[in-house]
Amino acid sequence: MKWFRTAVVALCGATVAVAGAAPPATAQGTGSPDESFSSRVLATGLDNPWELTWGPDGFLWVTEKTAGRVTRVRPSDGAKRTAVTVPDLLVTEGAQDGLLGMALHPALLRSGTDQYVYVAYTYDADPSPEVTDGRIKIRRYTYERRSQRLTRPHDLITGLPANTDHNAGRLVIGPDRKLYYSVGDQGHNQFDYYCLPIRAQELPTARQVRANDWSAYQGKILRLNLDGSIPADNPVLGGVRSHVYTYGHRNPQGLVFGPHGILYSSEHGPKSDDEINIIHGGRNYGWPRILGYRDDSAYVYANWSASRGVPCQRLTYSDYVIPPSVPTQTETSFRDPAFTPPIATLYTVPSDYKFHDPRCSAQRDFICWPTIAPASIDIYTARWGIPGWANSLLLPSLKHGTVYRVKLSADGRAVRGHPMGRWTTVNRYRDIAVDPDQRTFYVATDKAGLTRDRAGRPTTKLENPGSILVFRYTRSA
Repeated sequence: MKWFRTAVVALCGATVAVAGAAPPATAQGTGSPDESFSSRVLATGLDNPWELTWGPDGFLWVTEKTAGRVTRVRPSDGAKRTAVTVPDLLVTEGAQDGLLGMALHPALLRSGTDQYVYVAYTYDADPSPEVTDGRIKIRRYTYERRSQRLTRPHDLITGLPANTDHNAGRLVIGPDRKLYYSVGDQGHNQFDYYCLPIRAQELPTARQVRANDWSAYQGKILRLNLDGSIPADNPVLGGVRSHVYTYGHRNPQGLVFGPHGILYSSEHGPKSDDEINIIHGGRNYGWPRILGYRDDSAYVYANWSASRGVPCQRLTYSDYVIPPSVPTQTETSFRDPAFTPPIATLYTVPSDYKFHDPRCSAQRDFICWPTIAPASIDIYTARWGIPGWANSLLLPSLKHGTVYRVKLSADGRAVRGHPMGRWTTVNRYRDIAVDPDQRTFYVATDKAGLTRDRAGRPTTKLENPGSILVFRYTRSA
């Protein structure tokens, strides 16, 4: 699934299918019915829950993007307790900034040390009231058991690229006790930012690293020591070792480690080709020169910022028409031995695919494009849990209010079969967490935004805004 430009779609992802498969005929979830699952609403009134994580205290830990709160939710009755409210949050209503990723230290509540919780959020780096300079920082808090509060804030790294679009923002701790953080391409080359160049292929220079200038970190996945410093074994890229672990990313909002230490990422496509990637240090994932596979299928890179003869600011941005002054490049013209294709796309479509759908107006076309908008990713590994589910990736969809299950091969390095959609509602699914019982799943929903209704048409009338939904497997194994 590709499209004709380099732009980035802020709100969307797409509907599901593996490369080479045709998009499903139905508007929402595919797959078997859900008679084997019960469902209920656990908690409401959350201010755009973004990260949802099962904690070692038996609570669900949630970041509320718009309010800047870290909230602990009791899974038995949905009772909420605020652990901290970030004081210097920069947030734009309806945009993609705010309090984003969170990672709990593996030793949290399991030892006498390292009682740490890490969060990533946007802040204003300019002290003057006249100017706003949005950036992202990663901050460490210490959890106090008695008060059940997060205290003693300590900033690990500041000044990371931020915008109102495509911040990515997922934060995880790997089995190597390193922090992994995803940075999007900032929404450049599309919509309000169509005259700004995409820098996902740009690598930081030694001078930038010495100056703590992280501006080239756009469109990257970073790897940091737990104190924010650069790991000594990070890849050397362009002769420079930095926090950059991989590059060539668009908007990778999902990161999860599998049981064999494999790092999986889900990444939003524009009009097609949401990606599932395995992240290998030092590799190039192609954006914006390649979307999905290097196949010239329904995509060319149109660099609006490099318009020749006509200044970009005089052009009218379009998702469908590339002006003659805008230079283009095909996918197959890009040759880099470091390029690593995804293990699956959702969807890849042929170049003659009709992206206009009568169910969607011109302003809401993206809801009908062949993408699911995968807002995160998790992995299900229980061998004695739900029959047939072991070794599966779980992808919540913003556009379809559906969680898609993608079966992996035994070694976890390939996809087997087609994605199967479950638990469809008229909501925007933001994140998912798996209960230790391996039969209960928690899904966080956005407070507002566009999704599909049950007829496949765009709607802003969400059934469960700002909530945590529970889906429990009830059929005996």
